[in-house]
Parts: sequence; structure tokens; C-alpha cells
Amino acid sequence: MSRPAPSPHLLRYRTLNTARRGPWFGSVAIARSSLQLLAGRKMFWTLYIFSLLIFLLYFFGQYLQVFLEQRVSESLVRTGGVFGRTIRPDFFVNMLRDTLRMNGTADTYGDFMWTEGYIVMVLLAFAGSAIVGNDFRFNSLPFYLSKPIGRRHYLVGKALAIAVLVNAMTTIPGLCLYVEYGFIDTWEYYKNSTRLLFGILAYGAALTITLTLLLLVTATWLRRTVPLIMVWTAAFVMSRLVQRWLVDGLGLSPRWRLLDIWNDMYLFGQWCFGTNHLLLRPGNQIQPEYREATAVIVVVCLVCVWYLSRRVRAVEVVQ
Repeated sequence: MSRPAPSPHLLRYRTLNTARRGPWFGSVAIARSSLQLLAGRKMFWTLYIFSLLIFLLYFFGQYLQVFLEQRVSESLVRTGGVFGRTIRPDFFVNMLRDTLRMNGTADTYGDFMWTEGYIVMVLLAFAGSAIVGNDFRFNSLPFYLSKPIGRRHYLVGKALAIAVLVNAMTTIPGLCLYVEYGFIDTWEYYKNSTRLLFGILAYGAALTITLTLLLLVTATWLRRTVPLIMVWTAAFVMSRLVQRWLVDGLGLSPRWRLLDIWNDMYLFGQWCFGTNHLLLRPGNQIQPEYREATAVIVVVCLVCVWYLSRRVRAVEVVQ
């Protein structure tokens, strides 16, 4: 029989006791208690399973692409079993390499982290109130901010918990796909594709920092789950529809796409991957410059840091 998830009050008590070892150790304790609280919810495991399925699709897709590419010279390949059939390797190779882009290039890792990011956004929308919002809603923050935990230690702890979630579903699986493709291809792949490794780390860092700050801001502002989901949806879904309507529908400047922060992070990631700006997918969309998208991300992060510092500073500390 599985053990029940610990209550928020018990986790808060354990965190404060652990924090007596030091303020920065308290940040780690806050992150651990937040993750434990989130792990007790079925929604977390449901979305994580979906994330794992996407990873397995790319994991076995890369292997299948290399496997069939080595047999593309054969006209037909027969599958085993009683109901064995013959397949054309070139058909599947073209589908995996040109359509799904499971060929170990920047498109592979960019598309994978882009797709996983949608699940991360949904997960963070449901997790924001549990991780941060309830501390403001139930007036628990003053107890966290009692000595020896300070305001910045509290924010670092919550940010660390969110960063673990983001990286566990984007950056770490992306690195696993990179390592896998080098094993099934050749060792020269690692030597010739160091830019891709840097791109995975940089794209993951952009997702981590931006999503963490945005979630902390919306969770401290709205506190409840339903309003948080509505604002989160408007920020990432409605902004995309608006920028497409302005640029593709009305024919305005491509700079209006900068309203879509998710697209800005994608452009930054492709910049780190070294993708030619003219070869961005989809090819029928004119995108703003990489530097412009990066500048928007930096401005958004700075505004979030400013708001969080003012919001947490306004909380009265219990001595």
C-alpha cells in the first residue's frame, strides 16, 4: 500500500527545521518540499507520462531512422513474425528524416524541446498555485521568511523546484537524445556537433529562467489555480493567435511576432543551435531577428525579477 502524500503543513514544518542548518540549505529544503507536494498529485504524473511518451517517440525514432538508412540500398526489407510483411526503407527514412526531422540535427532537438515545452506549460499552470500561490493565499509566507530564511532564499528555493521540473522534461531528455544519436551513428558526431550540445543547454536555460520567473510572478499575483490557468493560457496561446493575425492576416511587420514569448524562446534556441535565419521552420513565416527575440526575453525576465522583489519585500516577516 502506497504511503499518502505529506500534508503542506508537515512539509512546511520539516522545511523550517531543515533550514536551521543555513539559509541556502533552507532554499534546497523549500525546493524539496515543493516537489514532494507536487508529486502527490495525479495531474503531475499524468502529464509526466505524456512527456515520457514523446521522449520515447524521439528516442526510438532516431534509432529507427539510422537503422533504415543503413538499409536504404535494399529495395525491400522483410519484417519478422508469422504475419511478416515487406517495407520500403527509403519511404520511412524520408518520413523520419525530412518530415519528423529525427536525424540528429538542430531541428530534432529544437522540435523536441518545443513539443515538450507545451506539456511543461500545462504542468506549470496547474502546479503554480500549489508551489507558490498557496503560500500567499493562506498567509504561510511570513513563516518561511522567519530566520534564518530570507526573501531571496525563499525565491531561490521555489525557483529551484520549478527549474527541476522544466529541465527534467526538456533539457535532460534532449541531452539523452544527443548522446543516443552519437552512439547509433558514429563517434565523429560528438566532435562535429558540439554546437548542438551548446544549443540544447542554452535553449533549456532560456526555458528554465523565463518560465520560472513568469510562473512565480503569475502565482504570486493570482494565487488561485483557475485564474492562473486563464492568464497562463492568454500569455502563451492567445499571444500566438494575435501575432499570427497581425502578421499573417493583416500583413504587418514580422516584429509583431515578438508578442509571442514562446516563439521568442524558440528563436533564441535556434540562434544557439546555429540555424540559418532563412531556414527556420515553418518556411512560409517571416520571423523577427534573433537579437530582437533575445532582447524581449531579457526585458521580460528583468520585469519579473523587479516585480518579485517588490512583492516579496511587502510581506511582513515573523521574527
